[in-house]
Amino acid sequence: MNNQVNMETLTLPIELLNMVSNYFKREKEGDITARSSATKYLKNFLIETSDGSYTLKSSVINGSSETMHTHHGAVEESIQKYIEPSGLRDKLTSKDEIRILDTCSGLGYNAAAALDLWQSIPNNCKIKLDMVEISRETLAITLLIPSPLRAYEIIKKAVEDELYQEKFLSLRYERNETPENVDINIYCEDVRELIKNLLENKSSKTESNKSLINEDNDGIYDIIFLDPFSPQLTPELYTLDFFKSLKQVMKTDGLILTYTSAAPVRSAFIEAGFNVGEGPRFGRKRGGTIASISTELILKDLLMEDERMIALSDVGVPFRDPHLNSNSQYVKERRSNERELLRIKKMKFASTVKTPVYLLEDLEDGRLKRRVLKNLHKMGFEDLNSSEFRYVLCPQYPKCICGEGCESFDNSRERVNEMSHRLHQVIKKR
Repeated sequence: MNNQVNMETLTLPIELLNMVSNYFKREKEGDITARSSATKYLKNFLIETSDGSYTLKSSVINGSSETMHTHHGAVEESIQKYIEPSGLRDKLTSKDEIRILDTCSGLGYNAAAALDLWQSIPNNCKIKLDMVEISRETLAITLLIPSPLRAYEIIKKAVEDELYQEKFLSLRYERNETPENVDINIYCEDVRELIKNLLENKSSKTESNKSLINEDNDGIYDIIFLDPFSPQLTPELYTLDFFKSLKQVMKTDGLILTYTSAAPVRSAFIEAGFNVGEGPRFGRKRGGTIASISTELILKDLLMEDERMIALSDVGVPFRDPHLNSNSQYVKERRSNERELLRIKKMKFASTVKTPVYLLEDLEDGRLKRRVLKNLHKMGFEDLNSSEFRYVLCPQYPKCICGEGCESFDNSRERVNEMSHRLHQVIKKR
């Protein structure tokens, strides 16, 4: 099986990307009306959200498509999901310099929202934005859509300059100058490659990477916006191995923010050594995820049922990509095979009917109870209220419930790791 990177897994409809490519090719060939024509054509793809900003749909993969942002407000989602919980406001008034990595920057809303906040409050902080987007066509769309924020004009200028240098386009229309204390670097590449190169050259002072070197050796980024399409569409950017590499470029007081609450994403963060917590719910049923090396920066733990499912069921198996070069299909198949093996070996509960959530509960007789017990019996357990489960779940309670005199566990990462360890102990003894 070919497990190398497949760029077609990322992204916007091929019809739209081809349109953008063709119009900018016409511009390079001397058509000075090409960009205005592209702007008009783009209206067929734009979806207006509740705050007046626009989003786009992803390409159809396995019969499904997703919008790049919530319908409740594309820019507002950036503010609520990324800017406010990142603590950027406090950082801007307390630090001399902030560095942000905006992964899969797409239309640039997250970066623009960060700059908008920087412009709105008095500060002397320098802000450095490293925007990474693999698709030049997606970056070019930035130049064709209405600006949802005043700061978006700064992003447009940076994008145009980058694409002009790369000879993707030939004319410069953006006149806004980048403010003195703003440094924007745009990388048109797979973010995994950027991080690998960054780590390989971390101690180097060459001209090519000097903008990424941090003199105090305490990581590089204060904030990382992790904003690919969903884990089902781009699992290669939510893997345990990628998160391990991100940890090496994070400052100890830094934060990673992502909109997804998916169990394999949270379990990957935990296994990579991050503390994790619940992010804002804006526009979605579940809150996003916040990760940090520091426990103090996680203000809201995961829900109890989420901790249990990650620790005790196969849904908590993370995506893996050891060499940071696998495509989405390979990453998903690898996880699927790992989950099946754990079920066969009876090492984790199947995620069916969320059995771990009902442990130590008195369920009424009925279909749910029959299904939960069936799942329980497959693992070799008979009773939802057994002493074994009191021992396994004890880390979630403020006081010991298993009679072993257990200490309390203060955060989701510790509780998940301890419950997983205890389940393994119990199964090994059986």
